[in-house]
Amino acid sequence: MNGLKRFLINAAIIHAKRVALLILAATLAAAAFFPRVVMDTDPENMLKTTEPARLFNDETKKNFTLSEIVIVGIVNEEDPDGVFNPETLSKIHTLTRFASTLRWPDASDPSKTHGVIAAEVVAPSLVDHMSQDAPGSLRFDWLMPEPPKTREAARSIRDKALSNPLIKGRMVSEDGRAVSLYLPLTEKLISYKVYTALREKIAELNTSPQGDVFHITGLPVAEGAVGVEMFTQMSTASPLAMVVILGLLALFFRKWELIILPMIIATVSIVITMGLMIGAGYPVHILSSMLPIFLMSIAMVDSVHVLSEFFDTYTPRAGRADTIRSVMETLFAPMLYTSLTTAAGFLSLTLAPIPPAKVFGGFLCIGVMVAWLLTVLFVPAYVMMIPERRLESFGHRHQSGQKVKGLARLLSALGRFTFAHAKVILAGFCLVVAVSIWGITRIQVNDNYAKRFDTSHPIRQADTALNRHFSGTYTAYLVLSSTRDEVLSQQDIQELTRRLARFADAHKNPLVRSLATQMGPKLSALGHGGPSATELAEGIVESIEKASSTADDAQYDAWLDIQTFLEVELQNHAIFKRPDLLAYVADLQAAMDAEPYIGKTESAADVVRKVNQELTTGKPEDFTLPDSLPKVAECYLQFQQSHRPNDLWHLVTPDYKNAIINLHFNCGDSMATRKAVEAVNAYTAIHPPPVPLSFEWAGLHYINRVLEIKLVGGFLRSFAGSFLMVLIMMAVLFRSPLWAMLCMVPLAITLPLIYGATGLMGKDYDLPIAVMSALSIGMAVDFAIHFLERSRKAVALTGSWESALPMVFGEPARAISRNVLVVALGFLPLLVASLVPYKTTGAMLFAIMAASGLITLVVLPAILTVWENRFFPEKKPRLRRPGDDPLDPRFANAPGLRSSGRSHSQTGFARRQQERL
Repeated sequence: MNGLKRFLINAAIIHAKRVALLILAATLAAAAFFPRVVMDTDPENMLKTTEPARLFNDETKKNFTLSEIVIVGIVNEEDPDGVFNPETLSKIHTLTRFASTLRWPDASDPSKTHGVIAAEVVAPSLVDHMSQDAPGSLRFDWLMPEPPKTREAARSIRDKALSNPLIKGRMVSEDGRAVSLYLPLTEKLISYKVYTALREKIAELNTSPQGDVFHITGLPVAEGAVGVEMFTQMSTASPLAMVVILGLLALFFRKWELIILPMIIATVSIVITMGLMIGAGYPVHILSSMLPIFLMSIAMVDSVHVLSEFFDTYTPRAGRADTIRSVMETLFAPMLYTSLTTAAGFLSLTLAPIPPAKVFGGFLCIGVMVAWLLTVLFVPAYVMMIPERRLESFGHRHQSGQKVKGLARLLSALGRFTFAHAKVILAGFCLVVAVSIWGITRIQVNDNYAKRFDTSHPIRQADTALNRHFSGTYTAYLVLSSTRDEVLSQQDIQELTRRLARFADAHKNPLVRSLATQMGPKLSALGHGGPSATELAEGIVESIEKASSTADDAQYDAWLDIQTFLEVELQNHAIFKRPDLLAYVADLQAAMDAEPYIGKTESAADVVRKVNQELTTGKPEDFTLPDSLPKVAECYLQFQQSHRPNDLWHLVTPDYKNAIINLHFNCGDSMATRKAVEAVNAYTAIHPPPVPLSFEWAGLHYINRVLEIKLVGGFLRSFAGSFLMVLIMMAVLFRSPLWAMLCMVPLAITLPLIYGATGLMGKDYDLPIAVMSALSIGMAVDFAIHFLERSRKAVALTGSWESALPMVFGEPARAISRNVLVVALGFLPLLVASLVPYKTTGAMLFAIMAASGLITLVVLPAILTVWENRFFPEKKPRLRRPGDDPLDPRFANAPGLRSSGRSHSQTGFARRQQERL
């Protein structure tokens, strides 16, 4: 390693301009890939394309012709009739017509368009009012064909809407103060474009609100907005963080020529890493969009250490070349160790079962090593290109004179405190960790896309308002499928033959009895080979058509009666026409409706009950299921005479063998989905269906629950792998498992402290926090490595931990403190962002850097004080050798704190430390 160290440092110092030009060329080459960037804002792509839940969701959407939906809600709390007044309903009608036209050319296929599916839009002007036309038949009229002219007409529309359980609580709120428009999309990635167009139209339409408040929400909108706004806010929040960081660096080092150095390192590291990722063909996903923020914080740490050391040691007498050479030789090993451990921690993300996490972790690892190489090469080269005259009045000695500055005085006092009260410090932190562990037990794993937005964000406000007025804006689908073998056995066909014989015996028409007797033996022939019910029905139809093609009218009518009977009998295999199975579905819905997190459920059973109600008396008490299969079939048939017959196929497949229950959640919490899955499992275990059924889940809301499970589990495994990997690396680098475990102490305390506070504050363990937990290892051990590496050298030079304290709490502690302040405070501006992930990143970075830095400077020296003999069994000062700290002569015979009887700030050693050259 010494050979590599000397080669890199000498190359940077001797060939400074060539190194700078080489780095510039590499940066420009990487930046050339930026125009090829592809943005991926779809969170579903965080799952593998072969993920079973994702495949089943796609299959369900295809089978039931389902689409992702944008929801527009109109609320009026001021008007006595709510939204059911002529002015508001006119706006709703106009907005519905506008929304139905939102189509754009498809970039992938110019012959097609994508956007809102007009035929599927649900709105007052586009849904039916169902009523009895005559006994045994229904009448379907548009609920609101035109905006009403009077309040009486508006209230009539409200009363009709509330009489229909299919739209009550969904399209119209039960209190009549809100209406929702449901806009299905050809693809969910168009959601943000639809959202933007709707907001512009609403601003134009609602110039005189009169109490009307418009909201736009829906899970596709939230996901699309998060994806789009994360990229846009990166361009505003990140520069603000850079401004604060520059201000802090200016406060510490005063020379703008050097202050911009860490920012150059961070910027070049980001450009090269992002350029490599784009050049390799990877899209910039929502997760990888956070890569620049993490790299900015990590890439600056080493350069701030170098800048701090250079600031503390530079004098015109020593010169920039010798000073930067000695600084780089001193810090080369600690910077390499911290970079390797940080990269190893991030590399473990490639083990997560999430493709974007693999890319994120892999390129963060590359970025860390790029930042290290840039620090080693560019920092010395940059210093050598600064004219010597520009470094006048630069340095710790020049700015502080013979007096100890505030930060140095504080660190000096901190060193004395940790030495004098080591056991009290350790006991106090043990108590803090115990409380933190208790707080961790209170953490609940939960995610909610709406909570990605600040409470003032329009989407967050829309989510809150509409879930208060309606049954819920989040939908998951419980898919019920028959597990019975569809192939008809010979026993099934024989039973059908016997039923046909009984039908013939009971029939009054002798011709029917005669023809049915002829048809019976043919069923076995048609059923040869074990056909499905559908295939047998087709065979029967073909056979009867052939037999009746030359028949007279009487025979034709008799054959038609036989065909009708056989088709009805075969419909027993279309299980979702069976009254007992629909009753089971209705009972399951009732059990789910009783759950507090479920606002409403919908199924084919509701359609049958509503049609049956109108076919009988129309009274609410007749909202019941028919008692026979033919009556159920008739209800389905009647519904298909409506203006929207295809709505039925969103609830049941055309062969009536698969159906879904729509569950509408009144909040976006993933734990509500988990509870719903558990509730369905518990119900079906106690109440088995009348025929074997499978119960599977689909829908975007459920997919997010699957993603959460993958993310939390994947990041926890990644964290465990990172911890073990870094521990092993520390054992190798320090050549001691004991020192390796000591190096992990700041991390072992920082994480319980932060996550314990998370649990005590009631903050959910969601995606942003899961990401930070996996990334925290690489950042939390950096300061410990620097501190312990310098401590070992100091003790080797001075002969005891007590004597080494002034040295350790000199420049090394100042460098750590400056880094803590720069990174921790520098990223607090992220708290002003409107997206919660940015707020979380800023708060977590601040907490991790501040806590790990404080623990490094307080707990580690306390441990070394209490167990000095264990960590330093041989405490003899040695002579300076090439490669040692350039300040070795000043510490070789420094007196210890106890032997001098004075504080180290009063000793000649302390004065020499302040004057060191």
